[in-house]
Amino acid sequence: MVHHVPVAIDEIPLAKLRDRRSVKWRTYGDDVIPAWVAEMDFTLAEPIAAALRAAIDRSDTGYRWADEVPEVLADFTARTWGWQVSPDRVMVLADVMTGIAQSLIRLTDPGDHVVINPPVYPPFFSTVRDVANRTVREVPMLETRSGYRLDLERLGEEFAEPRVRAYVLCSPHNPTGTVHTAQELATVAELAARHDVLVISDEIHAPMTLPGAVHTPYLSIAGDDARATACLSASKSWNIPGLKCAQVVGTASTMPVLVETVPIEATFGVGHFGVIGTLAAYRDGGAWLTEAIAALDSRRDQLAKGLGAIREAGHGVEMVWPEASYLAWVRVAGLGEDPATVVLDNGKVAVNSGLPFGDIGAGYLRINYATSQTVLAQVIEALGAVVDDRAS
Repeated sequence: MVHHVPVAIDEIPLAKLRDRRSVKWRTYGDDVIPAWVAEMDFTLAEPIAAALRAAIDRSDTGYRWADEVPEVLADFTARTWGWQVSPDRVMVLADVMTGIAQSLIRLTDPGDHVVINPPVYPPFFSTVRDVANRTVREVPMLETRSGYRLDLERLGEEFAEPRVRAYVLCSPHNPTGTVHTAQELATVAELAARHDVLVISDEIHAPMTLPGAVHTPYLSIAGDDARATACLSASKSWNIPGLKCAQVVGTASTMPVLVETVPIEATFGVGHFGVIGTLAAYRDGGAWLTEAIAALDSRRDQLAKGLGAIREAGHGVEMVWPEASYLAWVRVAGLGEDPATVVLDNGKVAVNSGLPFGDIGAGYLRINYATSQTVLAQVIEALGAVVDDRAS
């Protein structure tokens, strides 16, 4: 049964949001508005809340039992994207970065070179380099008039280098919000097959693809013979990252290796509440997600108009139009290479610095707009005041 409950974002005042005990709300003082880490200021989907309450009521706080997750994920992918996933090709791990790390460790060798696309989620760098002991190779996203796209020509050149053995694809891309087209993914798959490059596709933001774009699962293009894995989770789309449950989907060649080599300790990093919340999200969270996407679409417009007004006032502020999720990649001229620090110090708004996303992130910041209209308006106003003050 699907429970239909309004998102009711604006019913959560800023003072009430500050009661939350997560990293978003405890890192900075009460004089700062947090608009950085990927947590949403939404009410929890009632099917998830009900499932967690029921677990508490029965004192059900033991180790995870994740055996239902593969089949429920397969039902979700079939309904959502028409992607047929075989449950026996699914492994459940704590989070997407663990899935990426285990894919690299088990399917490549130490010292192998791994391609990523800056500006990109900062843990891509550290996971490849420090966790998996592989060498990072950068193929920056191409900046076009309509947004960022994969540089397919450069990818082909890098894949042809014998030391390159893997590619971590961010799909949809964080922080630019780019949703790769089916044709782009088909080209990636063809290049990877030609050069025997492992593709690990991070699709954590895929369920939050916004109106105007269509997500295509990489494995639905590459096929079950591909040397590839895909990493998914309900954590971003239903705002349950603290519960810990992600899924790695493999192929005929990759999943047997993962099953044989991933230690059982890694699978027990999955939280029991993560499993319970994930099952509720995939089974009964559709109505809530539909309303959340509508809210994010509205906030995307609000942010774009707000930043557009700042630009029209003569300031160099440019937002890349996000096609998925709730993270906006914004260039801010006149505030140095790290505008986020200036905005925090002078505007009392915490956003992500662009610098950890790669050298290409200098002069950029990332704004989390998954909040109420009121809070987002305050974020925009503060940013405008800082930019205006620096320009005067």
